[in-house]
Amino acid sequence: MSVTLTPVPGPVRTEAGPSVASRRSGSPAALLASLLGFSVITIDVTAVNIALPDIRASLHGGMAGLQWVVDAYTLMFAALMLSAGALADRAGARRAYAWGVGLFTAASLACALAPGIGSLIAARVAQGGAAAIVMPASLALIRQAYDDPRRRARAIALWTVGGSAAVAVGPVLGGILTETAGWRAVFLLNLPVGAVILALLARTARSPRRPAPLDLAGQVSAVLALAGLAFAVIEGGHLGWTHPSVLAAAAVAVGSAYAFHTAEKRHRAPMVPLGLLRQRQVSVALAVGFAVNAGFYGVTFLLGLYYQQLRGMSGVTAGLMFVPMAAFVTGTNLVSPRLAERIGRRRVVVIGQAVLAVAMFALLPLTAHTPLWLVLALLVPTGIGGALAVPALTAQLIDSVPGERAGTASGLLNSLRQTGGALSVALFGALLAGAGGTFSLPGMRVGLLVAGLTLCATTALAAWLLPRD
Repeated sequence: MSVTLTPVPGPVRTEAGPSVASRRSGSPAALLASLLGFSVITIDVTAVNIALPDIRASLHGGMAGLQWVVDAYTLMFAALMLSAGALADRAGARRAYAWGVGLFTAASLACALAPGIGSLIAARVAQGGAAAIVMPASLALIRQAYDDPRRRARAIALWTVGGSAAVAVGPVLGGILTETAGWRAVFLLNLPVGAVILALLARTARSPRRPAPLDLAGQVSAVLALAGLAFAVIEGGHLGWTHPSVLAAAAVAVGSAYAFHTAEKRHRAPMVPLGLLRQRQVSVALAVGFAVNAGFYGVTFLLGLYYQQLRGMSGVTAGLMFVPMAAFVTGTNLVSPRLAERIGRRRVVVIGQAVLAVAMFALLPLTAHTPLWLVLALLVPTGIGGALAVPALTAQLIDSVPGERAGTASGLLNSLRQTGGALSVALFGALLAGAGGTFSLPGMRVGLLVAGLTLCATTALAAWLLPRD
């Protein structure tokens, strides 16, 4: 999937050290460090999806455990993304990036050494928090290193394409590592990459910093709200929706959401200005971003298990099955902006969602014996739909808010997209587990139907409420 670029404010004060101006003509070390970091946090998501069956066999975790392995990472990524940009501003891009990469590397080692499913989930929480720091700081590092607009645009394009390519590489790499060295190798791979990034950062000039207020009350309540909601959905599918712990989690989610609203209303510099959410174009864009990621990452989660648990594929083969879809994601990311210039952003957003909705419905007839060529063909619109909609959606969102709110709006869109992916995994996993925790084909179909209907609803919203170009 494409990524949302977060504009980086100008500096106010600078870390002690070499002159900032001396290296702004361009820094290959900064670009390579940024590209590697963004790629590794992207690969981690898709590679782990392929490793899930082996993790379950090794650590004896049920379907709920597998859902938490995915969602512990994604939820922390989504929640902390709201204030990660402010942290990068306060600490300086290079310092924040080093913190994020260091924590991500240490958490990856903890994942690889995890003796049980609980400790793995805890390490994944730390990984997700680190990834939320890495993503905006990596882009800020590029912004700092390239003053020339043309060279900066090319650097950002490479950064974006690298993230798209990581979507394709992740499943294959995850399958190869799991088959040849075990699932722990998926996490161990991050260690040398982290060391290379930190070495490159040592050759990168120090970053400017600026005072940026942190909204701690809003951040804590956001994490609790998302965690409570995810727990209620995941465990509700396994323990029953009236189980006391499920009801308690739902109450925590509601109470924390109210606390978040109150905190944002009272804070002098809220990380999510409530007035922004009342703007029609912003609220529709957030709903569309949520639905698109819910469909795309929900399908990735479902099919990773479908290939291995129902079709009996190896991890390598299952990973290779995602390559054609990922190739269409990368190609469509490049086409979408040009198409938006020709026919208008609103039409591209609507068409992209409609294609993705059709993809959800087209996958409904899948069985254990569906020809593989047909499965691959049915995945083509999945790769095209979201990748078509998101770049145009992002551009339209950024243009609809004042310049000083562009970074906030972009971070909010990224957060809602990640939340959509996390909740789809929570819901689909709850539907997917059959008797005894086995893969349930009817449950998979219900999940696809829910995703398709949600996309139909947001397609109608976008067609009705987004402005015409």
